[in-house]
Amino acid sequence: MENVFFSNWESIGRTFSIGILAYVSLMLMLRISGKRTLSQMREFDFIVTVALGSTLASVLLTKEISLMDGAVAMGILIGLQYILAYVSVRSKKFSKLISSEPTLLFYKGNFLWSALRKERVTEAEVRSILRNNGIVSIEDVEAVVMESNGQFTVVKEGNLSSDDSPLSGVKRID
Repeated sequence: MENVFFSNWESIGRTFSIGILAYVSLMLMLRISGKRTLSQMREFDFIVTVALGSTLASVLLTKEISLMDGAVAMGILIGLQYILAYVSVRSKKFSKLISSEPTLLFYKGNFLWSALRKERVTEAEVRSILRNNGIVSIEDVEAVVMESNGQFTVVKEGNLSSDDSPLSGVKRID
């Protein structure tokens, strides 16, 4: 149990200086890579965000990992995320391969039980989402969609068959 609360000033100084430098490095890389890196739009964006946090923590707390090693690791993660985002925007096949599609959970007064089971969402959760969106009557809702990023969208008006509908491109599981 030695060194539980304090090891030495050198260790504290290293953590402080590496922490500031690693943070500045990460902020510069995120600024260069764009807004998409920090958004939680798709699964791989979330994975990159978690991996960046883990990498930053490792650089801060592990003496065997140098600042440059950490900066390179963070740069690789951000670079791979940028490449995936770049390719997925230009290729629908690739985009479908690496991320899920939005799923219709509720449509025109009916809970879609197969979709609820597949996405592991309960009727109570959907009703909670409706309440959070200020819905007083279920008849006022056209649809509830679970988006690719796991968030829920309540659509008050829309049509599955119309190309200009907010429901266009949403997967329906029957």
